[in-house]
Amino acid sequence: MDYPGNGRRTACDLCPLRQINVFRKFSEEELDFMRRFKTGEISVESGALILQEGVSSNHLYTVLSGWAFRFNTLPDGRRQILNFALPGDFLGLQSSLLTEMNHSVEALSTIQLCVFSRERLWEFYKYHPTLSYDLTWLAAREEQFLDGHLLNVGRRTALERIAYLILHLFARARDVGLSSSNSFSPPLTQQHLADTLGMSVVHANKTLRRLHEMKLVHWRRKQLRILDLTKLEKLAH
Repeated sequence: MDYPGNGRRTACDLCPLRQINVFRKFSEEELDFMRRFKTGEISVESGALILQEGVSSNHLYTVLSGWAFRFNTLPDGRRQILNFALPGDFLGLQSSLLTEMNHSVEALSTIQLCVFSRERLWEFYKYHPTLSYDLTWLAAREEQFLDGHLLNVGRRTALERIAYLILHLFARARDVGLSSSNSFSPPLTQQHLADTLGMSVVHANKTLRRLHEMKLVHWRRKQLRILDLTKLEKLAH
């Protein structure tokens, strides 16, 4: 579950993520460091663990393509999904700073990961202050996501929860070029929705049907289409 690089390498200069406007441009010095920092790439199949709660990892990962999710599991098997990882997201920072993970990460689809050595992380802070700021920004962004998720689960109704989650995932998919107009294809099941929103699968199914009857969303064969973005945003507050 702690995957070393397998030697395959997409040249950092040709990284497809560099073509997406949401990501900032690297200086030549930063790009050169990333070439040396990266040790390889791995492909992980859907359903496989990438990082495991309670275990220390020797590697850090960036999602090159595909989806993953972070989660905790109670002793009786109940699962709480904390957030989703999309292309460009960074995995494993917690293990580097706190010695072990307090959540697990599972591949939601087949996922391609860039692999980095945990031992060289401190070079970010020592020699590359802009890159170290980026890591701090990513941690703050994750905290922002979790704040929104806590409000969603704690205070919104079932309809509002699913509306909010759909909009959250749609916005993130749109940022990295994974949406077309008002449609995208999250590799989710209703069990994933239920485990994210703290409800049963039956309740999630009924709520999705209600959103469909309200002509707000249409979800079929893993393609999710937002039929009325303005009304869905109003429902989700």
